[in-house]
Parts: sequence; C-alpha cells; structure tokens
Amino acid sequence: MHNCYILHSKTLDKFYIGHSSESLQERLRKHLSDHKGFTSKAKDWTLVYFETLKSKSLAYRREREIKAWKSKSKIQKLIQSAEKIEHPDF
Repeated sequence: MHNCYILHSKTLDKFYIGHSSESLQERLRKHLSDHKGFTSKAKDWTLVYFETLKSKSLAYRREREIKAWKSKSKIQKLIQSAEKIEHPDF
C-alpha cells in the first residue's frame, strides 16, 4: 500500500505533504517522535487527508504535484472535497 498524505499542525498553522509505503499510523508516529526535520517543529500533527495509490512512484508523483501548487487554499479545498478524517481506522 502506497499513500500520499497531508498532515496539519494547528500550532504552526501549516500543512505537511508526504508519501509513504508504511502504514499511515506508523508514519504519523514517526512524525510525532523526536527527530530532525520540518515536522519536528510541532507535536500536534494530525492526518487530514490521504490517497492510496498503486505504486510508490505514483504516490511520490502525487506528493510533488500537490507541493507544486504552493497554495494553502488549494490544499484546503482538496481536503474539504474529501471525506473528513476524524478518527481514521488505520
């Protein structure tokens, strides 16, 4: 299973876009752990959107596509157009 996902931090009011072949639950755990990198700046990241794709390369391509938008409002529209994820069942 390969996913493109979006995390949100209320503290930073920022989105993080990534892709992963591991479970989303494990990936989120790693983002919330002590590490170096962009997501280490906050500990309140929540999963707000994800897409499951057929291959790792497609997940990476989708991540790059969303990042290329460079538009917070466009990302918010994508999230709003999908089902809300309140308590995802990983």
